[in-house]
Amino acid sequence: MYLEQIMTMLGLSDLQLALAVIGFLILIAVAILNIKYARARRKAREQSEYSLDDRFAREPSFGQGFADADSSSRAEPNFGEVFSTTIAAPEKFAIDPRIDCVITLRFDESISGSEILEEINAWSELEAPSTARWMCEGLNANLDVAEDWEELHPDSTYSDLQLAIQLASRKGPIGVLELSDFCSRAQALAETLGSQIDMPSVSTMLESAKELDVMAAESDIQLSINVVFDEPCPWGNFDALMRQRGFKLSRNGRHYEYLSKGILLFNSADLDPNKSVTQVTLLLEVPIVPQEERAFERMLAEGVEIARAAHGRLVDDNGINLSEAAVISIRQHLDVLYANLEKSGIPAGSSTASRLFS
Repeated sequence: MYLEQIMTMLGLSDLQLALAVIGFLILIAVAILNIKYARARRKAREQSEYSLDDRFAREPSFGQGFADADSSSRAEPNFGEVFSTTIAAPEKFAIDPRIDCVITLRFDESISGSEILEEINAWSELEAPSTARWMCEGLNANLDVAEDWEELHPDSTYSDLQLAIQLASRKGPIGVLELSDFCSRAQALAETLGSQIDMPSVSTMLESAKELDVMAAESDIQLSINVVFDEPCPWGNFDALMRQRGFKLSRNGRHYEYLSKGILLFNSADLDPNKSVTQVTLLLEVPIVPQEERAFERMLAEGVEIARAAHGRLVDDNGINLSEAAVISIRQHLDVLYANLEKSGIPAGSSTASRLFS
């Protein structure tokens, strides 16, 4: 009741009050972060007095929590656990405003990559509230190279800097704490480097994250085809059949993968190699496979061939024989799904889709 009276006196709506509270929390977070950041920098300077040789013998790189790493293990920017030192896949990702919150820092004069990295490495002393996916790129200002966004290199100079955090994934939309922490760190970095900052509002980005999550949830479709065998198929015979059909046994030895041009089109559900096979389920993650690969048609064809060779039949998830009408319905739904992904600017199988549906 007291809160309602205050809102009435100030003439604030529920939305205005919520935005005011968020803004107040961000100011507090920035103040706390600046204090921690200053302490981290002081500690880093103290340590550098005793280890200058070590400091310049190693090239700054994006390690766990922005920690230094040996130059031989430097990685391209990737979306691991807060600049993880290991790359989960060989594909390199670039900042994409369609799924990222992007903050831009603009310098009056070009600044060296080593200076930027020195400031970023000081963040290693700060505790992140989550394992949100971060990324950083600089606009190369070297006269002898084409101006382009790239991974930060100590011996290059940059006119602009972009910091980004992914707004949504299969885990859901980014939370207010993660986003506020990201904005606070970017603000602190801008103040330290004396740069101008172009930063969207937290409320706008949270709304974008929710919209992106809704779109992703509607498009995150997994198709399955089940092949039930009339009699149990010994593992050795089944393994030979799958390899003959072009499948490869996964590293864990429990499921099979079907690839085309190095791209995983579909795979089987886990199986027990110590038992005869009574059923195999083929699975297709629709949004992460390019439409032109015709993955569903190829998965259906493989299911038919496996059933024919091992005396089985195709059934749906309820155990009912898969009918032609059901297949036609699936194709129609797929056409709509692919069209929606294209319309959203995130076509199936693109690197952006791979990140969003990870």
